[in-house]
Amino acid sequence: MQVGVIMGGDSMEREISFMTGNEVIKNLDKTKYEVVPIPINTRFQLIDQIRDLSFAFIALHGEFGEDGKIQAMLETMHVPYTGCGIFASALCMNKIMSKIIFKNCAIETPGWIHIKLDVYNSYEDKNLFMKDFNLDKKFFPLVVKPNKGGSSIGIFVVNTKEELLNSIDLSFKFDKDVIIEDFIHGEEITVSVLNGEVLPIIGIKPEASFFNYESKYSKNGVEEKIISLPKTLHNKVKTIAETIWKEFSLQVYARIDMIISGGEIYVLEINTLSGMTENSLIPKSAKAYGIPFNELLDKIIEYSLMIDRY
Repeated sequence: MQVGVIMGGDSMEREISFMTGNEVIKNLDKTKYEVVPIPINTRFQLIDQIRDLSFAFIALHGEFGEDGKIQAMLETMHVPYTGCGIFASALCMNKIMSKIIFKNCAIETPGWIHIKLDVYNSYEDKNLFMKDFNLDKKFFPLVVKPNKGGSSIGIFVVNTKEELLNSIDLSFKFDKDVIIEDFIHGEEITVSVLNGEVLPIIGIKPEASFFNYESKYSKNGVEEKIISLPKTLHNKVKTIAETIWKEFSLQVYARIDMIISGGEIYVLEINTLSGMTENSLIPKSAKAYGIPFNELLDKIIEYSLMIDRY
Protein backbone atom coordinates (compact mmCIF):
# COMPACT_ATOMS: atom_id res chain seq x y z
CA MET A 1 0.00 0.00 0.00
CA GLN A 2 1.25 3.45 -0.89
CA VAL A 3 1.46 5.77 2.11
CA GLY A 4 2.07 9.44 1.52
CA VAL A 5 3.56 11.26 4.51
CA ILE A 6 2.32 14.86 4.33
CA MET A 7 4.61 17.29 6.15
CA GLY A 8 5.73 20.90 6.19
CA GLY A 9 2.85 23.24 5.46
CA ASP A 10 2.67 26.96 6.06
CA SER A 11 1.86 27.13 9.78
CA MET A 12 4.13 28.33 12.59
CA GLU A 13 4.75 24.65 13.37
CA ARG A 14 6.30 23.82 10.00
CA GLU A 15 9.66 22.88 11.53
CA ILE A 16 8.00 20.47 13.99
CA SER A 17 6.00 18.95 11.15
CA PHE A 18 9.20 18.05 9.30
CA MET A 19 10.59 16.48 12.48
CA THR A 20 7.45 14.34 12.79
CA GLY A 21 7.33 13.48 9.08
CA ASN A 22 10.95 12.40 8.90
CA GLU A 23 10.59 10.18 11.98
CA VAL A 24 7.46 8.58 10.53
CA ILE A 25 9.18 7.93 7.19
CA LYS A 26 12.19 6.45 8.96
CA ASN A 27 10.11 4.07 11.08
CA LEU A 28 7.38 2.94 8.67
CA ASP A 29 7.85 -0.69 7.62
CA LYS A 30 9.12 -0.52 4.02
CA THR A 31 8.19 -4.18 3.48
CA LYS A 32 4.52 -3.26 4.07
CA TYR A 33 4.28 0.23 2.60
CA GLU A 34 5.51 2.17 -0.37
CA VAL A 35 6.41 5.33 1.52
CA VAL A 36 6.12 8.61 -0.39
CA PRO A 37 7.38 11.80 1.30
CA ILE A 38 5.06 14.72 0.50
CA PRO A 39 6.69 17.96 1.70
CA ILE A 40 4.47 20.97 1.04
CA ASN A 41 5.14 24.68 1.20
CA THR A 42 1.59 25.87 0.57
CA ARG A 43 -1.78 24.14 0.79
CA PHE A 44 -2.50 24.90 -2.88
CA GLN A 45 0.16 22.52 -4.17
CA LEU A 46 -1.25 19.59 -2.22
CA ILE A 47 -4.14 18.57 -4.50
CA ASP A 48 -2.01 17.20 -7.34
CA GLN A 49 0.30 15.40 -4.90
CA ILE A 50 -2.42 13.49 -3.07
CA ARG A 51 -4.75 12.77 -5.98
CA ASP A 52 -3.56 9.18 -6.54
CA LEU A 53 -2.58 8.27 -2.98
CA SER A 54 -3.81 5.03 -1.40
CA PHE A 55 -3.44 6.52 2.07
CA ALA A 56 -2.26 9.76 3.70
CA PHE A 57 -0.29 9.86 6.93
CA ILE A 58 -0.82 13.41 8.21
CA ALA A 59 2.37 14.72 9.82
CA LEU A 60 1.27 18.36 9.76
CA HIS A 61 0.80 20.48 12.87
CA GLY A 62 -1.05 23.70 13.55
CA GLU A 63 -3.21 25.45 10.97
CA PHE A 64 -4.14 23.31 7.94
CA GLY A 65 -3.06 20.24 9.85
CA GLU A 66 -4.88 19.96 13.13
CA ASP A 67 -7.81 22.22 12.32
CA GLY A 68 -9.87 19.96 10.05
CA LYS A 69 -9.01 21.68 6.76
CA ILE A 70 -6.69 19.05 5.32
CA GLN A 71 -9.01 16.35 6.64
CA ALA A 72 -11.85 17.96 4.65
CA MET A 73 -9.69 18.10 1.52
CA LEU A 74 -8.69 14.45 1.84
CA GLU A 75 -12.28 13.34 2.41
CA THR A 76 -13.44 15.33 -0.61
CA MET A 77 -10.87 13.46 -2.71
CA HIS A 78 -11.72 10.11 -1.05
CA VAL A 79 -8.19 9.62 0.27
CA PRO A 80 -8.16 7.80 3.64
CA TYR A 81 -5.99 9.44 6.29
CA THR A 82 -4.67 9.09 9.83
CA GLY A 83 -6.24 10.37 12.99
CA CYS A 84 -9.32 12.33 13.93
CA GLY A 85 -11.92 13.52 11.46
CA ILE A 86 -12.97 17.00 10.38
CA PHE A 87 -15.27 17.81 13.30
CA ALA A 88 -13.01 16.63 16.13
CA SER A 89 -9.93 18.24 14.58
CA ALA A 90 -11.61 21.63 14.20
CA LEU A 91 -13.19 21.47 17.65
CA CYS A 92 -10.02 20.52 19.54
CA MET A 93 -8.01 23.19 17.74
CA ASN A 94 -10.39 25.77 19.22
CA LYS A 95 -9.40 26.03 22.88
CA ILE A 96 -12.39 28.19 23.82
CA MET A 97 -14.95 25.78 22.38
CA SER A 98 -13.09 22.87 23.98
CA LYS A 99 -13.23 24.54 27.39
CA ILE A 100 -16.95 25.20 27.04
CA ILE A 101 -17.53 21.50 26.33
CA PHE A 102 -15.31 20.51 29.27
CA LYS A 103 -17.51 22.59 31.55
CA ASN A 104 -20.70 21.13 30.06
CA CYS A 105 -19.32 17.65 30.78
CA ALA A 106 -18.50 18.63 34.40
CA ILE A 107 -14.78 18.39 33.63
CA GLU A 108 -12.61 20.94 35.43
CA THR A 109 -10.54 23.33 33.31
CA PRO A 110 -8.66 26.48 34.35
CA GLY A 111 -10.84 29.61 34.45
CA TRP A 112 -10.44 31.84 31.41
CA ILE A 113 -11.29 35.15 29.80
CA HIS A 114 -11.70 35.44 26.03
CA ILE A 115 -10.31 38.59 24.38
CA LYS A 116 -10.97 39.51 20.74
CA LEU A 117 -8.41 41.56 18.83
CA ASP A 118 -10.85 44.22 17.62
CA VAL A 119 -12.28 44.65 21.11
CA TYR A 120 -8.80 44.89 22.64
CA ASN A 121 -7.70 47.47 20.07
CA SER A 122 -10.78 49.58 20.80
CA TYR A 123 -9.40 50.36 24.27
CA GLU A 124 -6.99 53.28 24.24
CA ASP A 125 -6.96 53.15 28.03
CA LYS A 126 -5.62 49.72 28.96
CA ASN A 127 -6.44 50.35 32.62
CA LEU A 128 -10.08 50.55 31.59
CA PHE A 129 -9.62 47.34 29.60
CA MET A 130 -8.23 45.62 32.70
CA LYS A 131 -11.19 46.82 34.74
CA ASP A 132 -13.89 45.95 32.19
CA PHE A 133 -12.59 42.39 31.85
CA ASN A 134 -12.07 42.01 35.61
CA LEU A 135 -8.36 41.46 35.06
CA ASP A 136 -7.59 43.95 37.82
CA LYS A 137 -9.11 41.40 40.23
CA LYS A 138 -7.16 38.41 38.93
CA PHE A 139 -4.28 36.89 40.88
CA PHE A 140 -0.94 36.36 39.16
CA PRO A 141 0.54 34.34 37.61
CA LEU A 142 -1.74 34.11 34.59
CA VAL A 143 -1.36 32.29 31.28
CA VAL A 144 -1.81 34.11 27.97
CA LYS A 145 -2.30 31.99 24.86
CA PRO A 146 -3.72 32.12 21.32
CA ASN A 147 -7.07 30.38 20.96
CA LYS A 148 -5.71 28.24 18.14
CA GLY A 149 -2.22 26.82 17.86
CA GLY A 150 0.07 24.21 19.29
CA SER A 151 3.62 23.38 20.44
CA SER A 152 3.14 26.12 23.08
CA ILE A 153 3.90 28.78 20.46
CA GLY A 154 2.69 32.21 21.56
CA ILE A 155 1.99 31.08 25.13
CA PHE A 156 3.26 33.15 28.06
CA VAL A 157 3.16 32.88 31.84
CA VAL A 158 2.97 36.41 33.28
CA ASN A 159 3.42 37.82 36.77
CA THR A 160 2.68 41.53 36.41
CA LYS A 161 0.21 43.83 34.66
CA GLU A 162 2.96 45.02 32.32
CA GLU A 163 3.89 41.45 31.36
CA LEU A 164 0.22 40.67 30.84
CA LEU A 165 -0.38 43.53 28.40
CA ASN A 166 2.86 42.83 26.52
CA SER A 167 2.01 39.13 26.24
CA ILE A 168 -1.50 39.87 24.99
CA ASP A 169 0.04 41.96 22.20
CA LEU A 170 2.43 39.12 21.33
CA SER A 171 -0.26 36.42 21.40
CA PHE A 172 -2.39 38.45 19.01
CA LYS A 173 0.37 37.97 16.42
CA PHE A 174 -0.70 34.31 16.27
CA ASP A 175 -4.49 34.59 16.43
CA LYS A 176 -7.32 37.12 16.55
CA ASP A 177 -8.66 35.46 19.69
CA VAL A 178 -6.60 35.24 22.89
CA ILE A 179 -7.29 33.44 26.15
CA ILE A 180 -6.18 34.72 29.55
CA GLU A 181 -6.22 31.69 31.79
CA ASP A 182 -5.73 31.04 35.49
CA PHE A 183 -2.36 29.44 36.20
CA ILE A 184 -2.87 26.17 38.05
CA HIS A 185 -0.02 25.09 40.30
CA GLY A 186 0.29 21.33 40.29
CA GLU A 187 1.59 18.22 38.56
CA GLU A 188 1.43 18.28 34.78
CA ILE A 189 0.43 15.00 33.16
CA THR A 190 -0.42 13.90 29.66
CA VAL A 191 -2.74 11.05 28.77
CA SER A 192 -2.35 9.29 25.42
CA VAL A 193 -5.33 7.42 24.01
CA LEU A 194 -5.03 4.87 21.19
CA ASN A 195 -8.28 3.72 19.57
CA GLY A 196 -10.13 4.48 22.80
CA GLU A 197 -7.60 2.69 25.03
CA VAL A 198 -5.92 4.85 27.67
CA LEU A 199 -2.15 4.29 27.62
CA PRO A 200 0.25 4.72 30.57
CA ILE A 201 0.22 8.24 32.00
CA ILE A 202 3.29 10.45 31.65
CA GLY A 203 4.28 13.03 34.26
CA ILE A 204 5.90 16.21 32.97
CA LYS A 205 8.39 18.33 34.90
CA PRO A 206 9.68 21.12 32.63
CA GLU A 207 12.74 23.19 33.44
CA ALA A 208 10.69 26.28 32.55
CA SER A 209 7.60 27.40 34.46
CA PHE A 210 5.45 25.43 32.03
CA PHE A 211 5.78 22.93 29.18
CA ASN A 212 6.87 25.47 26.56
CA TYR A 213 8.28 25.10 23.03
CA GLU A 214 11.89 24.72 24.17
CA SER A 215 10.92 22.11 26.76
CA LYS A 216 8.99 20.07 24.23
CA TYR A 217 11.65 19.86 21.55
CA SER A 218 14.99 19.95 23.37
CA LYS A 219 16.53 16.86 24.88
CA ASN A 220 17.14 18.38 28.32
CA GLY A 221 14.24 20.81 28.58
CA VAL A 222 11.92 18.54 30.51
CA GLU A 223 11.69 15.40 32.59
CA GLU A 224 9.04 13.06 31.20
CA LYS A 225 8.41 9.67 32.71
CA ILE A 226 5.69 7.11 33.17
CA ILE A 227 4.07 7.60 36.57
CA SER A 228 1.83 5.55 38.82
CA LEU A 229 -0.97 7.53 40.41
CA PRO A 230 -2.99 6.35 43.41
CA LYS A 231 -5.70 4.01 42.15
CA THR A 232 -8.62 6.37 42.80
CA LEU A 233 -6.85 9.27 41.09
CA HIS A 234 -5.74 7.07 38.18
CA ASN A 235 -9.30 5.88 37.64
CA LYS A 236 -10.55 9.46 37.69
CA VAL A 237 -7.97 10.50 35.08
CA LYS A 238 -8.91 7.48 32.96
CA THR A 239 -12.62 8.28 33.19
CA ILE A 240 -12.02 11.90 32.17
CA ALA A 241 -9.94 10.79 29.17
CA GLU A 242 -12.59 8.27 28.11
CA THR A 243 -15.33 10.90 28.46
CA ILE A 244 -13.37 13.35 26.32
CA TRP A 245 -12.72 10.66 23.71
CA LYS A 246 -16.46 10.05 23.41
CA GLU A 247 -17.80 13.60 23.72
CA PHE A 248 -15.32 15.08 21.22
CA SER A 249 -15.76 12.19 18.74
CA LEU A 250 -12.02 11.48 18.79
CA GLN A 251 -10.65 8.74 16.55
CA VAL A 252 -7.49 6.63 16.23
CA TYR A 253 -5.20 8.56 18.59
CA ALA A 254 -5.06 11.71 20.68
CA ARG A 255 -3.25 13.21 23.65
CA ILE A 256 -4.93 15.04 26.52
CA ASP A 257 -2.96 17.45 28.72
CA MET A 258 -4.01 17.81 32.35
CA ILE A 259 -2.83 19.25 35.68
CA ILE A 260 -3.44 17.63 39.06
CA SER A 261 -3.77 20.19 41.84
CA GLY A 262 -5.10 19.59 45.34
CA GLY A 263 -6.73 16.35 44.29
CA GLU A 264 -8.58 18.06 41.42
CA ILE A 265 -7.87 17.26 37.78
CA TYR A 266 -7.90 20.17 35.34
CA VAL A 267 -7.92 19.51 31.60
CA LEU A 268 -5.86 21.97 29.57
CA GLU A 269 -6.31 20.88 25.96
CA ILE A 270 -6.59 18.02 23.48
CA ASN A 271 -3.95 17.30 20.83
CA THR A 272 -5.35 15.48 17.79
CA LEU A 273 -2.09 15.38 15.82
CA SER A 274 0.50 15.02 18.51
CA GLY A 275 4.17 15.07 17.56
CA MET A 276 5.92 11.86 16.52
CA THR A 277 9.56 12.76 17.16
CA GLU A 278 12.06 10.94 19.35
CA ASN A 279 11.03 13.24 22.22
CA SER A 280 7.30 12.87 21.63
CA LEU A 281 4.89 11.71 24.28
CA ILE A 282 2.54 9.28 22.54
CA PRO A 283 5.40 7.03 21.35
CA LYS A 284 6.83 7.03 24.90
CA SER A 285 3.48 6.08 26.37
CA ALA A 286 2.88 3.41 23.73
CA LYS A 287 6.33 1.93 24.33
CA ALA A 288 5.55 1.61 28.04
CA TYR A 289 2.36 -0.20 27.01
CA GLY A 290 4.45 -2.67 24.98
CA ILE A 291 3.99 -1.07 21.57
CA PRO A 292 7.26 -0.08 19.82
CA PHE A 293 7.23 2.93 17.52
CA ASN A 294 7.06 1.03 14.21
CA GLU A 295 4.15 -1.05 15.53
CA LEU A 296 2.42 2.12 16.77
CA LEU A 297 2.56 3.51 13.23
CA ASP A 298 1.09 0.24 11.91
CA LYS A 299 -1.77 0.49 14.40
CA ILE A 300 -2.45 4.13 13.54
CA ILE A 301 -2.76 3.16 9.87
CA GLU A 302 -4.83 0.05 10.67
CA TYR A 303 -7.28 1.88 12.93
CA SER A 304 -7.57 4.78 10.47
CA LEU A 305 -8.47 2.42 7.62
CA MET A 306 -11.29 0.95 9.72
CA ILE A 307 -13.15 4.29 9.73
CA ASP A 308 -15.83 4.95 7.13
CA ARG A 309 -15.41 8.68 6.53
CA TYR A 310 -17.53 9.04 3.39
